[in-house]
Amino acid sequence: MTSIRASGSHAGDVDVDVVIVGAGPAGLTAGYLLTKAGKSVAIIEKDETYVGGISRTVEHAGYRFDIGGHRFFSKSQQVVDLWNEILPDDFIQRPRMSRIYYEGKFYSYPLRAFEALRNLGLWRSALCMASYLKYKLFPIKQVKSFEDWTTNQFGRKLYSIFFKTYTEKVWGMPCDRMSADWAAQRIKGLSLWGAVIDGIKRSLGLSRLNDGSGTQAKTLLETFRYPRLGPGMMWEAARDRIVASGKGKVLMGHALGQLASDGQSGWRLRADGPDGETIITARHAISSAPMRELATRLHPLPATTLQANNLRYRDFLTVALMIRSDDLFPDNWIYIHDSQVQVGRVQNFRSWSPEMVPDQDIACVGLEYFCFEGDGLWTSSDEHLIAQAKREMDILGLCKPEDVVGGAVVRQEKAYPVYDEDYAENVEAMRAELEERFPTLHLVGRNGMHRYNNQDHAMMTAMLTVENIIVGERLYDTWCVNEDAEYHEAGDEGAEKALPARDGRTLTEDQAAALSSVRDVPERVAKAGASAEKTRKVA
Repeated sequence: MTSIRASGSHAGDVDVDVVIVGAGPAGLTAGYLLTKAGKSVAIIEKDETYVGGISRTVEHAGYRFDIGGHRFFSKSQQVVDLWNEILPDDFIQRPRMSRIYYEGKFYSYPLRAFEALRNLGLWRSALCMASYLKYKLFPIKQVKSFEDWTTNQFGRKLYSIFFKTYTEKVWGMPCDRMSADWAAQRIKGLSLWGAVIDGIKRSLGLSRLNDGSGTQAKTLLETFRYPRLGPGMMWEAARDRIVASGKGKVLMGHALGQLASDGQSGWRLRADGPDGETIITARHAISSAPMRELATRLHPLPATTLQANNLRYRDFLTVALMIRSDDLFPDNWIYIHDSQVQVGRVQNFRSWSPEMVPDQDIACVGLEYFCFEGDGLWTSSDEHLIAQAKREMDILGLCKPEDVVGGAVVRQEKAYPVYDEDYAENVEAMRAELEERFPTLHLVGRNGMHRYNNQDHAMMTAMLTVENIIVGERLYDTWCVNEDAEYHEAGDEGAEKALPARDGRTLTEDQAAALSSVRDVPERVAKAGASAEKTRKVA
């Protein structure tokens, strides 16, 4: 690993153009592009071993674990080009397959209407169709929650089977208290009628797999590129290129202690490392740290610190099991819509890349449990969690406990920013204050902006931030980067091309989308005693 452990702690230890908090996709993208432009950077990362944040790859006894599953697809040609530049020789093409497990049967994801109705049986299928028609004719008019939105889209019966259990596992709250933003963002474009039409096309041989080549209809991609040793391979390569440039430092095992304005336009950052404090001075600061944590470490303390402190996160852990079997199932992962077990998703690491699993006679799967830091799951011992994972795999009929030959646990804090009824107001308050008071402080990435976006979206926020820094003004509003799920999952890779120059600058189509993408979302769940908000526009 090429990184730097800073020694002893005195003011002026490191002086750079830009200091970056967090070595995840956003932070490393910013660092790489800044060093390419000749800027000096220092990146602090609190993990002692791994870069990549939630996109890191953890290794245990030769087995490699992807933390959450990361397909490398983007409509942004800039992002695709950057991936190819950083990791030119190590991508492989993999089949995309994920299914839903419910009551001992598998359902394709996205849902295929005929298959789903066949698996459910005649009587339950009839009830599902009746429920669907009921809510199409008499929809819920005051749409406030995830439950309302999804019920209107699919009917209450299908909602309860295919959305309620899994969604409540992921977010740890009842669907009727969850903001409708989530449904509008992640289920947008999916419809029962569309699934029926797709089923007819498939049965007639009129629908082909979409491999991103541009010759097929714009359906969900069914193949994707992936680094042969996992997503961490990309970010380890980015780190090494930053250090090799001679312009960048990566300080592992260094947590943000304080980020203080110097009263003019610069920054003094204190990083707490294994050998004491390191002081970094810089003209610009980029933070991908969770907004809640940044607010408490800024000096002077923001007036919106209390609002930022109300931002919530969902954590999760992966229990990896090594199982005596050549393979268990072909899916990249399986969504578990079964209330008998706590596991929410099961990954098959060999289906992501055969090189992730060193022994061809051993399958390696990852059971993902969604939790809150400090709850019963999070604080359970590794031994207890491995035993629970073995038991639940047995309940699901996916393997026998006696076939499990090893296990490991990986915990991931702050994996998902929570979209509750107050999050947008709290984020906007902090954003507005920081932009006014600290023009040289830039927030990027998933946790840095409290947005559940994809890896390429996080990278785009960093790419536009770098342009702003180089030019010396906020040309681009990075908060408008499109966070719509369809942007990531459908269409053709690199489909967005360059547009004619504007104001003397070439603006790519994905940048144009980043600056102008605004979408409708249903209104939120109203707070007690407050009136419901009107439907509004959000980026």
